[in-house]
Amino acid sequence: MSAMQGNIPRNGRFWPNLGLAALLVLVLLIVLAGWRAVAHHAAAAAPMPAAGATPAGPLELAAADVATVSLSELSRVLPLSGSLSPLVQTTLKSKVAGEVLELTVREGQAVRRGEVLARIDTRNSKAQLDSQQAALEKARADLALAKLNRDNSQAMLKEHYISQNAYDTADSTYQADLASERVAQAQLRLAQIAWEDAVVKAPFDGIVASRLAQPGEKLNVDDSLLTLVDLSKMELEAPAPASEIPGVKVGQVARFRVGGFGDRLFEGRVERINPMTEQSSRSIMVYLAVPNPDGSLRGGMFAQGALTLDKTAPTPAMPYAAVHLEAGLPYVFALADGKLVRRAVTLGLRSEDQGMVEVRDGLKAGDLVVVANLDTLKDGQAAVLKSAVAPVADSGRGSGG
Repeated sequence: MSAMQGNIPRNGRFWPNLGLAALLVLVLLIVLAGWRAVAHHAAAAAPMPAAGATPAGPLELAAADVATVSLSELSRVLPLSGSLSPLVQTTLKSKVAGEVLELTVREGQAVRRGEVLARIDTRNSKAQLDSQQAALEKARADLALAKLNRDNSQAMLKEHYISQNAYDTADSTYQADLASERVAQAQLRLAQIAWEDAVVKAPFDGIVASRLAQPGEKLNVDDSLLTLVDLSKMELEAPAPASEIPGVKVGQVARFRVGGFGDRLFEGRVERINPMTEQSSRSIMVYLAVPNPDGSLRGGMFAQGALTLDKTAPTPAMPYAAVHLEAGLPYVFALADGKLVRRAVTLGLRSEDQGMVEVRDGLKAGDLVVVANLDTLKDGQAAVLKSAVAPVADSGRGSGG
């Protein structure tokens, strides 16, 4: 005790010094705790990097995000749809009155030009023909007699055996008989035609579409017998918007499909354009000739296709999706030398069905353009194709990851 007492100041100042040291330690601890709290709050407020994130680098574009400017044939087309009908078709009618004696064909049967299709009772026409034949023979006999009398009168006139009036009478009789003979010939030809018309023949190679009379039926003149069609040449009748007609020309080619034929393509050529607009639809009818040598197409079939209005020679072209507009002026982002380059372009023919547009200036064949719809593209931005980026090994990822 005596030793310890010897170390304690006798004036009692030890205890205040100890309290001051403790106070300093306490303040230091409070400051340190506050600094740690501020650091922790700042760390919590800072954004955490995403798992697997890599440091910022060039924009990576997939193969589908870019396209190559290539030499292509572009075409502008007009969609068309309409019904097919035989270009040559006719309804055969009776040219004479009478009973149908024979009708040798039925619907769907092929016939050849000149083939007998029907016979109508010819008894009346045959009787008329015989009558006119007899009338012609009589007229010829009268003419021969009148000619003989005129010749004799002419000889007697030269010898002054008859008067001029007598000769003129003989000559007048001859001229009248000559006219009668000509009339008889004409009447005979008419009777011959009527008799021939009683036999109905095919006017062209074709197929019977409908049979409109039956044997034993009584027909009058102009009564219908048969409908005949020629399927070797068809016609497509299709409406086109009036606004597109200035681009439609005779000779333009259309390709179309017909229900039931799968992907088979048929071809037609513009033959005629109607001069009038349809009041109900404000469209104009276009008529296309369609070859049908195998007869596969039939009347009334519905066709859908497109008419080629314009076509280019092989020219630089790109997908229209690559085009951007600013104040109506087109531009694209090209990928060159590892960065994006904004280039103004001059465009030509645009093909809606191909999704391509002609590039007349600003790009050349082989250039790469961005077709992806990205809002972050900037001129001069670093960019690479993913296929050109070397894969990074990840040892911490399993084979199934």
